[in-house]
Amino acid sequence: MPNLTYASNDTPVPESTLVELFFDAIDRFGDKVAFRRVRSETEIDSVTHAETLRLVKGVAASLTARGVQRGDRVAILSENRPEWALTDYGCLCAGVLDVPIYATLLAPQVGYLLQDSGAKIVFASTNDQAEKAVAAARERGLQIEVVCFDGARSTAGAVTSWHDFLAAGKDRADATSDADFRKAALLAKPGDVATLLYTSGTTGEPKGVMLTHNNVASNVRASAGCFPIGPTDSTLSFLPLSHILQRMVDYLLYWVGCEIDYPRAVDTVVADMKIVRPTLVVSVPRVYEKIYNGVMQARGLKKVLVGWAVRVADRVADLRLAGGQPRGVLALQYSIADRIVFAKVKRAVGGRIRFFVSGGGPLSPTLNRFFYSIGLPVLEGYGLSETSPVTNVNTFEDFRIGTVGKPVPGTQIRIAADGEILVRGPQVMKGYFNRPQATAECIDKDGWFATGDIGVIDQDGFLAITDRKKDIIVTAGGKNTAPQPIENRLKTHPLVEQVVMIGDKRRYCSLLVVPTFPALEAWAKEQGIPFSTREQLVANPRVVAYVEGAILPTLDDIAPFERPKKIALVPHDLTVENGFLTPSLKVKRREVQERLAALIDGLYAGEAADATQ
Repeated sequence: MPNLTYASNDTPVPESTLVELFFDAIDRFGDKVAFRRVRSETEIDSVTHAETLRLVKGVAASLTARGVQRGDRVAILSENRPEWALTDYGCLCAGVLDVPIYATLLAPQVGYLLQDSGAKIVFASTNDQAEKAVAAARERGLQIEVVCFDGARSTAGAVTSWHDFLAAGKDRADATSDADFRKAALLAKPGDVATLLYTSGTTGEPKGVMLTHNNVASNVRASAGCFPIGPTDSTLSFLPLSHILQRMVDYLLYWVGCEIDYPRAVDTVVADMKIVRPTLVVSVPRVYEKIYNGVMQARGLKKVLVGWAVRVADRVADLRLAGGQPRGVLALQYSIADRIVFAKVKRAVGGRIRFFVSGGGPLSPTLNRFFYSIGLPVLEGYGLSETSPVTNVNTFEDFRIGTVGKPVPGTQIRIAADGEILVRGPQVMKGYFNRPQATAECIDKDGWFATGDIGVIDQDGFLAITDRKKDIIVTAGGKNTAPQPIENRLKTHPLVEQVVMIGDKRRYCSLLVVPTFPALEAWAKEQGIPFSTREQLVANPRVVAYVEGAILPTLDDIAPFERPKKIALVPHDLTVENGFLTPSLKVKRREVQERLAALIDGLYAGEAADATQ
């Protein structure tokens, strides 16, 4: 059957505000723990829903005491922690737009966002973040108060402590009854802008996305019907709250009474999972890739055992996807595989995970199938900052590996003539802040938002993403190649840690590969290849030839014009810190092209000569 060009979910979603959802949760869950923060392996702070109301009331009162009025902006420069959520809810209740800023951004980037948004206050997590905010404001000549959650280390009086900030509004908060506070907070209208969210930007300056209360609240309500979640659940919130995915999910989880836990730091997430033992976790594909690669990099006898277990689980996956269950010998084999291999993976993520949710980028079908097969299903979805974010998601009832699911309630999906995905629904943003032209370029007069992604809708209404429109490679011969599907295939290869496909305006495509260094180093030592640094290792022609010989033949089934001809090895990971990834872990392809230009040019050094053959 031919693919569809249109799919919709006509289930109505009532209009509402994030403030209404907040007070609804307060009324229903009262003394139940809402937030926890891991301090150490034995120390965890907690805040109940009732305590949240008191603290949020204090934040709103302190904002008013400082002259911050309804419609003004304040910024939050912080990692995930309870104060992030408390400040956010305080802003929502006061009618103040908050501007989340990724904690990984540098001072000049922070300064741009502060100036563009017109923020009056910056809430920073640590003293280091606070000092960065002070420096950013000074570089731009801005007079902005900086409030530090951890207390104020600055001796110049440029930073206010969280304690002192709350103290400034204490009398006002104490003099206001909960009923009067609620009445004032509920003045928020569904169409009011709730937040100004800057895109992480793989190219160009970030744009401020204006999301209304109903944009996000409708997405909360639509998503609530897609996942089996409730007051007995808990989660670890570690994707940046500056990204709308984790933020919307946390609104949803707070509303349904799910306990929200925060890790000590990004690099303690795995350790903290074992402490808080969440039942569900939202993440991006990069995290699932790391878990998978950790399992598949086993060596020796352990590698043989893992390989057997994965093959057994794959057979079980076939049965379950077809609606069946394993029996007899296969059931026994699966039980053994689960006990000696997969149980270790489950324990590594706390031992209680019922399901994962994946967003923020395409998840390799191989990865999705692996997690499904071992009893850790990943419900992959799709969306953008401009769509609050979810437009599609797989559910337990409608689940198809290799797709991002069907539309969520209230959402319409259309495929344009050039393959671009168009979205219409209550979650589509109001527009870009102070950029009417940019808004008009992506939202037409009928309300269809052009996502910039290319995709297809299958005959059952499931959407599959094939690539970003701007990432399509056009070779010198005029052939169009979508890099993401090829990159996703290779991310599960035992020698591949990260991969970027290149070839725009070149005669053929090539790959930049960050190899799985433990596996590559072990092979090099077995072969007697000398090296003392990773730079020496990846520059060795024998090593490059070995990786090419292991990887390129796995792509023999794709069209010749798409098939990469050469590989260059990169001696370091592509990270947020070194500027190759956005804070939401997407590859900055322009940055790769510019900063790795010499490595790329080396792949095409003989291109002119090739052209004469």
